[in-house]
Formats: sequence, C-alpha cells, structure tokens
Amino acid sequence: MYLTGIGTAVPDNCYTQAQCWAALQQSSQFADLNPRSQAVLRKVLGGDNGIVTRHLAIADLSEAFVLTPDALHARFAEHAPALATKAAERALAEARLTSAEVDAIFISTCTGCLCPGLTSYVSERLGLRADVQALDLVGQGCGAALPNCRTAEALIAAGRAKHVLSICVEVCSAAFYLDNDPGVLVSACLFGDGAGAAVWSAQPAAHARRVEWMAADTFLSPSDRDALRFEQRGGMLRNILTREVPGLAAGHVERLLNTMTARLPPGHGEVTGWILHGGGREVLAALQESLGLDASDVQGSTRVLREFGNVSSPFVLFVLESALAGNAPGGLWWMSSFGAGFSCHGAFLEVD
Repeated sequence: MYLTGIGTAVPDNCYTQAQCWAALQQSSQFADLNPRSQAVLRKVLGGDNGIVTRHLAIADLSEAFVLTPDALHARFAEHAPALATKAAERALAEARLTSAEVDAIFISTCTGCLCPGLTSYVSERLGLRADVQALDLVGQGCGAALPNCRTAEALIAAGRAKHVLSICVEVCSAAFYLDNDPGVLVSACLFGDGAGAAVWSAQPAAHARRVEWMAADTFLSPSDRDALRFEQRGGMLRNILTREVPGLAAGHVERLLNTMTARLPPGHGEVTGWILHGGGREVLAALQESLGLDASDVQGSTRVLREFGNVSSPFVLFVLESALAGNAPGGLWWMSSFGAGFSCHGAFLEVD
C-alpha cells in the first residue's frame, strides 16, 4: 500500500513549560504534594527536558487542575473528535480525495472513551459514506499508530478497500493526574494534545512523493507490561511511567529492527530516514545510543518533542509529516512506535 496523504492537528492554545510551572505553583494540588514531588516538578518543568512548548485543549492553564472524572471526560468528548476531524481533513486534502472515496476509517486513542466510538463522530463530521468500514482501536498507548496502519494494510491487501483513513488522536490533558508518584508527575510534564491522520491507498498518488509501505512487524513483551500503562484510580486514568522505559524501548526497537533487516530482500541499502516515537529526551537518547545514530538522524523526533511534547500515538505521524514536508532524502525509512503492552512496532517505508 502507499501513503497518499498525511495531516496533523493540535489545539490552538500553546503553553511553554515555564508557563506550566508558574500555573502549577498557584494550584491547590501543588501545596498538597510533598517537598520531593515539588522538586521533581521544578526540575522537569524548569530544566532542559527536551520540551519547550505543548498544545493543550484548555483555554486557561487553571483548567488543567480541575481533575474530576466529569471534567476530564468532557474535555476528551469535546476535543478528540474535533482534532481527529481536522487532521483527517488535511490528510484527505493532501491526497486529493473526497470523503465519498474513503472505504474505511480506523481511529486509535487511549486517553478517553466514547460509545459509540470516535469513528461515529468523525465519520459524521467528514461526511463519509454510510457503508464505510469503521473500527475504533483502544488500549495501545503511544505505540498505536503502526498497528492502526497495519490494519489498513490488511484491508487493502485483501482487496476490500482502495483508500483507508488511519487516525490517531490523544487528548492527554484529559488524562492528567497528580500525586506523589514520580512517574505520574513526570507524565504531567511531558504529554501534549494532538492528532495525526494518514491516507493509505492501493495505488500511489501521481501528484506526490511515492511512499510505499514495504513491511511491518511487532514485538510484544507482556512481562514488561507494568513498566508503562494506565490504571484507573478515583474514576480517572492514572499513567504508570517507570525509569525502565527508556532502556526497554531502546532494547525492543533494536531487536525488532535487526529482525526485520535480516528479512529484507537483496538490493536494499542502509536505512536513510528514521521516523521514531520520542517518548521524552531520555527515551530519544537511549534510542540514539542503541541504534548508533547521531543527532541529525533523530532531528525530526527531537523537533516534534520540543514543539509539541509527547503527543502519544500520533507522534510518529507528526515526524513522518515533517520529514516529507522538508523533502528529506528518499530511500529506506524506518518507522517505529512503542508503548503500553509493552509493545514495540516497526515498519519499513520505501520513499522516492
């Protein structure tokens, strides 16, 4: 299958880490934290953690501290369909397709839950056909983009669709939580809101760069599940983030890349482009070391992290869009996402 359109979207309101730190100090929750937790927040938000700004689906930073189940759900219900629709519209426009030409729509998210799912709301807003195949994918965390795209690949390969819309959307501000757990606190400082959409087609687009999905695979390690996941506490999502994550991610990505590289048919050269999920500065550093990359190889992921924070599942779509928009050199590109499960996913793209 071929990528024929890609688009991203973020909320209008953008906040610096310094603004977040100032607002946090004024919140009632900050005073309830112990001195060690306050120091963690000061270090992450005030230091160089690779993030300068984040887009959040809140009109004022004071809203970020209204941490009740109803308020968080309302934020997700309002903004997730809107962000997903905006990203999809941009991807369809780039693909030069109308809504009537979309045969299937898959939407991944982990930061909220609607029933019917997001596909119902987004399909309505886009004006998709009544017989569109719609599938909501949940529970895959930051790694969801590639499983989503692999589902599109299966449908296209089976001849059941010519054009599939793959969307990842996360309203991470609808899953913020504050307590004295360091992982919870760091999570609140890293994540931002956003959506990414890709149009996958049975034939390449005549008007754009040729981007072919060549091969993909997954490595799942359930024994590492508790290192990175959500739990429910007090009716709200609470992110579990441990210090082991950078090492786990780097090890699994390296293993998967080596496995897939060994299967490549003869004639394929070295990887020329790296489309990597950037969970945070330490995660990117661990990936860079394990894969033997230099700063220029991960500059796309570094830039997305700096400007948007960790937007979770759409992250690799942000990086891919940036690489294509910047006319990055073609060749063999490696795209990898990872997250809850503990799961790691990889794909080779052939880019002209």
